[in-house]
Amino acid sequence: MAKSDKAKRRGEPRIEAGAPTPERWRRGDVEITPATIADEEGRPARPYRALDALAVMQRRGTITAAMRQAGDDFRNLFAFAALDPLRVPDLRRVPQSGRELTLTLRQEEARKKIWRALAALGGIGSPAGSCVWHVVGCEWSLKEWALREGWGGRPVSPEAASGLLVGALGVLQAHFGL
Repeated sequence: MAKSDKAKRRGEPRIEAGAPTPERWRRGDVEITPATIADEEGRPARPYRALDALAVMQRRGTITAAMRQAGDDFRNLFAFAALDPLRVPDLRRVPQSGRELTLTLRQEEARKKIWRALAALGGIGSPAGSCVWHVVGCEWSLKEWALREGWGGRPVSPEAASGLLVGALGVLQAHFGL
């Protein structure tokens, strides 16, 4: 039996230029965007995108659109605040003297909003604060957070982690006034 016949029976998409790898497809969190957008040269393109935990939870009906919006707002603030530990600085802006980069006003304001949101969740040391920080801010998977961080250094079940995130998103929804 030909390899393409096996792939068709398993329901895997064909491999084409620019498409995710078969390993990525098997994870099940990749989809093609519904509308075309312009690529870097202005040509129409339909790129693939990875689904985050919030998109999956909203599709399943676990969270509401307002809860997802609160999570997206938190994620955007997190990005503006430059709090992701994996972020690489722009080497053109690195000072030659070895001193630390100063924050912009936008970054400072975003950090203040992040800390206020975390305070509403009980602080970063609380289960809700830790879950939102890692799952929404750092974009870990819910399962990864449950196994790596958990509560009090102990792993938590995926069901408990999901419940924590749902509750935390409800608090963020109220905090952001959505």
